[in-house]
Amino acid sequence: MPERDDEEREFDIRWADGAEHKEPSARARMLAARWKHDPPGPVPFRPEPRHVGRGRRRSPWMSAAVVLGCLAAVIVLLGYLDFRPPF
Repeated sequence: MPERDDEEREFDIRWADGAEHKEPSARARMLAARWKHDPPGPVPFRPEPRHVGRGRRRSPWMSAAVVLGCLAAVIVLLGYLDFRPPF
C-alpha cells in the first residue's frame, strides 16, 4: 500500500477495534496504581439518602402548603397595595 498524505489518511474504526493490545486511559492507569497500594473499601449499591436540614424528612404536603400560603400572601399583599381608601 503506497504512502498517502496526512490529509488523505482516514481513521478506520474497525482497524482500531481489532487491535490486539488496547492501552488503558490515563485515569485508568492512575487508579490502578493508586488501588495497588491502597485498595478502595466496599461501596453499597445504593447508599442511604442524606437528609437535609434537622434530620427530619418533610412531607410533600407541607411543602405544597408553604408554597400555596406564600402565593396567597403575595396575592393579598398585591390586592391591598392596589386598594386605596377614598380620603
